[in-house]
Amino acid sequence: MVAALGFVTIGLFLALTLTRKVSVLLALVLVPIATALAGGFGGELGGMIADGMVKVAPVAIMITFAVLYFSLMIDSGLFDPAIRRVLRWAAGDPMKITVGTAVLTLLVALDGDGASTFLITVSALLPIYKRLGMRPVVLTGVVCLGAGVMNLVPWGGPTARAMAALKLDGADIFLPVLPAMVAGIAWVLLAAYLIGRRERARLAEQGEALPAPETLAAPTEPDEAPRTARVLFWFNLLLTVALIAALVAQLMPLEVLFAVAFVVALAVNRPTWPRQQELLEKHGANVILVTAMIFAAGVFTGILGGTGMINEMSRAIVSVVPDAAGGLLPTATAVTSMPLSLVFTPDAYYYGVMPVVAETSAGLGGDPAEIGRAAILGQMTTGFPLSPLTASTFILLGMAKVEFGAHQRFIFGWAFGTTLVMTAVALLTGAI
Repeated sequence: MVAALGFVTIGLFLALTLTRKVSVLLALVLVPIATALAGGFGGELGGMIADGMVKVAPVAIMITFAVLYFSLMIDSGLFDPAIRRVLRWAAGDPMKITVGTAVLTLLVALDGDGASTFLITVSALLPIYKRLGMRPVVLTGVVCLGAGVMNLVPWGGPTARAMAALKLDGADIFLPVLPAMVAGIAWVLLAAYLIGRRERARLAEQGEALPAPETLAAPTEPDEAPRTARVLFWFNLLLTVALIAALVAQLMPLEVLFAVAFVVALAVNRPTWPRQQELLEKHGANVILVTAMIFAAGVFTGILGGTGMINEMSRAIVSVVPDAAGGLLPTATAVTSMPLSLVFTPDAYYYGVMPVVAETSAGLGGDPAEIGRAAILGQMTTGFPLSPLTASTFILLGMAKVEFGAHQRFIFGWAFGTTLVMTAVALLTGAI
């Protein structure tokens, strides 16, 4: 009965979120409460919900300070010199412009927010694409590839959801797939180079004369920037490098590192309360939305785990799955996760589908963390700027004025290739 109740819970959650009858936030909280009450677990609900929220609290804290930190870095102009130099290097050559697009996207997407990445990259590059006669679909496609891979960072959507759903941390989910992420970045740069060569050849066949490079150069830097601005830039750069090194070395829990780094950066860049308040008001809405969703996921997973629904569902599945298939689950999850991003929203996949697969894997002798790693290699990682279920996809396409179908047809193969490359490296390194 408990297994049946679990399948009903998952089914209702998927039905409500995919049809958009209610918001994901409401579905995560109300659906499991309703089914738990129907199953006679009313007296234990409080403890289950509290346990679930406590377990996801580190993830919510980490995301809060990570989003604020990188938002502060972007507002402070940390990435501006890199943008100017890449655009100056790429001026006049469609192939270099395409590679430069990938590089800029990889840099800007460090904040883990797809919408801000699209706003910055498209605003900076679309005029140059138009001036050269390059197709805007090349811009959206390459930005899609770069932003997708960078979505693997622990404060990005897929990894944060995987950690929250499985109650694991960055050391369990993110660090083992870091080599695969590096391979994904290399693949994105190679894909950008090949796409850029094709675009350059297309323009040459059409006989279009390319504009003089100097007419496309990025805005020049001031000859002498204020000394304070230069000092702040180098401070922010060193602090960010130190933060990333500490994250990789696991010197402290991720949430602690981001909290300390943000407070230090805030004290140096925005020393007065009015300026600090301005930053918090500007980016606070994004933080509240994400953290509220994480805590709602804690309610969902707390009830499913506390009632035993996940365990019973996995046992039901294990009873009909051959033992030999257990070792194939992580690979199958990785390969199928990207196409499934076109069917499931990230919340539906990570909170509704992945926990059941992870528990099934555990029942067959596997490691649930491997399912989490496999899921982030494709589902909404290379898929999110392609999925019609993600709002930020339409920010990208709307800004560049690219038709959704054309964007999907142009970049789907390259995006799926990214998943396959990262999956292969994850297999070689033992991450899955």
